[in-house]
Amino acid sequence: MRKSFLIALTACLLCAPVRDAAAAGKLNVVATTTLFADLVRQVGGERVSVKHVAQPKFNIHFIQPRPSDVKNVRNADLFVFYGLDIEAWADPLLEAAGKPDLFRGGARNLDLSAGIRLLEVPSGPLSRSMGDMHLFGNPHYQMNPENARIMAANIAAKLKEIDSAGAETYGRNLADFLSKLDAKIAEWKALCLHCSGKEIVSYHKDILYFADFLGLTVEQYFEPKPGIPPTPKHLSLLESYIKEKNVKAIVMPAYYSRSGPDVISARTGSKAVIICQNPGEVEGTGDFFSFFDYNFKTIAEALR
Repeated sequence: MRKSFLIALTACLLCAPVRDAAAAGKLNVVATTTLFADLVRQVGGERVSVKHVAQPKFNIHFIQPRPSDVKNVRNADLFVFYGLDIEAWADPLLEAAGKPDLFRGGARNLDLSAGIRLLEVPSGPLSRSMGDMHLFGNPHYQMNPENARIMAANIAAKLKEIDSAGAETYGRNLADFLSKLDAKIAEWKALCLHCSGKEIVSYHKDILYFADFLGLTVEQYFEPKPGIPPTPKHLSLLESYIKEKNVKAIVMPAYYSRSGPDVISARTGSKAVIICQNPGEVEGTGDFFSFFDYNFKTIAEALR
């Protein structure tokens, strides 16, 4: 399957010219997600042109890159991604583009997990019986806005390395972003002060960094194991648990089926709400700050 992916995507590129980004006066950057793309724009400003691969209304684990994505990567000066093992499709995409500097560990590859405190790092051997487990820890670190300080600083450092002429601009943009971020974090924490210590139920373990930021408790999930759909028996047990613990909110991204959460919400009185994983997943969340504005407002209202 991997081989056929590479052949199919590479075949359409054999005659495609590589655009000279320097001639256009901007660095071409490809990021895997809309959140990472917006962080690059926040720091890079007018010196960067940014595209993303994964559409935010789809599960990041199961993205299928298109020939246009290979062309974009082939023209890129920098590739920005989660790292770890969440984007199994990223390495085949890079191989299809055929630019070794962009490969994992290459000079123009930026792994945004560097320096992040990862949650749920496995302490023992893993097996498929445990569900869809991640070798390096929970990879959804973008859900804690405090991690954006580290990610933005890493982006600025890499842009300065590639484009030294823009170092002053990148440094200034980074400082502006961090100043706004500090103010927004204080605002979000004040908005959600009443959420600390409360319990929520989540569809998938993509909520843990968000919960960690707010001091929320998450003990139960709609998936009995990561990546395993819920069974009727599991849903029945979950319904009993929500009633017993008086859990007020069920959270999930937009791309999972709402059928189970909506049924249990109706039976228990717990609110089923969308907490986005990336900007653009729902209307009005087009950039980093509006994305988190929506998520914190949503959870604050659900837990009142």
